[in-house]
Amino acid sequence: MLTPEQKTRYAQDGYIILSDFKPAAEIAALRARAEAIVEAFDPAESKTIFTTNDQVRKVDRYFLDSAERISCFFEEEAFGPDGELRQAKALSINKIGHAMHDQDPVFEAFSHGPALAEVAADVGLTRPQVWQSMYIFKQPGIGGEVGWHQDATFFDTTPISVTTFWFALEDATLSNGCLWTEPGGHRGPRGVLRERFERHGDVVTMNKLDATPWPASNVNAIPLEVKAGALVVFHGLLPHYSAPNRSAVSRHAYTLHVTDAGTEYAATNWLQRNANQPVRGFLI
Repeated sequence: MLTPEQKTRYAQDGYIILSDFKPAAEIAALRARAEAIVEAFDPAESKTIFTTNDQVRKVDRYFLDSAERISCFFEEEAFGPDGELRQAKALSINKIGHAMHDQDPVFEAFSHGPALAEVAADVGLTRPQVWQSMYIFKQPGIGGEVGWHQDATFFDTTPISVTTFWFALEDATLSNGCLWTEPGGHRGPRGVLRERFERHGDVVTMNKLDATPWPASNVNAIPLEVKAGALVVFHGLLPHYSAPNRSAVSRHAYTLHVTDAGTEYAATNWLQRNANQPVRGFLI
């Protein structure tokens, strides 16, 4: 799937952009299914908010149970002082997570297949395991900031193997909160794991491991503006970020977090699977 030049670029930069990876029909089907899931979601079930600011404070039973379910999480600015939604439910959801790739046939079809298996092999995943899926809405006007982080913080393996597959379902631009990253930030002196999100029972903590500063957007970080259909693959140690969306248009995206079965998946990772829901690869 990847050319030798693309493999070299991935090793150097820590990410690769594959334009037109997913056809419009598959994207439309995924978006329609996400819309149906949100329509069926009863806010009385949970008002759990997703935020990367003081994330530990927002973890609850609903979040922890989402490891094996399909759950909806609200934007941080979705509710007014009275506790009621400021706008329609469909414009208030931050994301759906975290097991759609195993629990829903439309998401399952989008999340698997030989093309993804080829890409995984080309970036070094010998035995890929898909742990998590997220449908991210980045809602117009209130789409929340996702602060600088590394995905290995949440999916620790020995050695580190987590790789992110990020699909643009709409055009991602500077105005609606596209990804930013630090090319090469996954290697060398800066390629160190800065934080680890650990779970012990129902208690989670964010533990600081290293004081290496996050990138500065005007110095060593660049925006990744991509068209709908693009796939961005990036290394688990690569720092990345997205700004709030204050524009009038959304920025839908879908992500998969994948590790290599040849590495040891930490027992303290927040996302664990029980024996009757084993983790699967891209070929099913």
